Amino acid sequence: MKKTTLILWLTLMLVSCGTRRGQFKIEGQFLNLNQGEFFVYSLDGTVNGIDTIRVNGGRFAYQIACTRPGVLMLVFPNFSEQPVFAESGGSVTIKADASHLKELTVKGTDDNERMTAFRQRIANVSPPECKKIAEQFIQDEPESAVSAYLLYQYFVRSVPPDYAKARKLAETVMKSQPKNGTLSRLYRDLKTLQIGQTGSQLPSFSATDINGRSFTSNDLHGKVGVIHVWSTWNYESQDVQRRIRDVKKEKGTRLNVVGICLDGARRECRNFLRRDSLPWSTICDEQSFDSPLLAKLGVQTIPDNIVFDSSGRIVARGLNPDEMKKKLEEMLR
Repeated sequence: MKKTTLILWLTLMLVSCGTRRGQFKIEGQFLNLNQGEFFVYSLDGTVNGIDTIRVNGGRFAYQIACTRPGVLMLVFPNFSEQPVFAESGGSVTIKADASHLKELTVKGTDDNERMTAFRQRIANVSPPECKKIAEQFIQDEPESAVSAYLLYQYFVRSVPPDYAKARKLAETVMKSQPKNGTLSRLYRDLKTLQIGQTGSQLPSFSATDINGRSFTSNDLHGKVGVIHVWSTWNYESQDVQRRIRDVKKEKGTRLNVVGICLDGARRECRNFLRRDSLPWSTICDEQSFDSPLLAKLGVQTIPDNIVFDSSGRIVARGLNPDEMKKKLEEMLR
């Protein structure tokens, strides 16, 4: 009898302490959003593809298997993204106003509360000051998963990227996170990322598109062109893609376009292309960020793009949707 009571008590204690090990839970509440949905994905394998989180009565809940730390990216209806740091047995509570998503708070684990504090600190400062604050955070707390995220966000994904500073900061973080495989790979690739920067020639490559057509980088010379990196699970990349398609529709054969889809399965890419036909070649080698082609082009983020002139000289990289449309129209005027 006593043994049964002890087991029951332990079970209740484990449940009351939160999510069981091997799981991670998000729950929360929105103001000014009673019904709707938003999305979640990750670049480190924590989530396969993209999941939907539904909002009902202003509240939502989401739980996944989680055996190791990872970063989930929440994608809201306005296409803004916010990170949530997942860990085995962890749970967090999100509170946000749907009309002011940048002010959301995430509480429940140390890293998520650090990120919330960082977000609040940069709420009313300029982009250059944001970068300085991010650098100081990385130097002060290199052991935090937030530091690895900020390193990527502010020094690799930024426009323009600062690969030299990123490599220096990565060395600092790696000393405190020697088992972080994603960070180690980024550090290794940072030299490669300096390839194909603005002002240099488009790196030589050969590829086969999703329909079996082979071509090389030399085939792209002679016209203004853009190489666009996208996926079916990244909405920002699709937004850039729509702007490219608008210019292509207007300018026709004067513009060369090649798409690189980072989906892990050609099937998903093909299904998307059937629904949203694109008048250019699309490459999908099913290797995502491990693709040798991405390494040759110095691509480490999504969305990414490389705009080049008729001589093959790179004139811009990493443009957002409005910048892309404006740049191509200027070059084709």
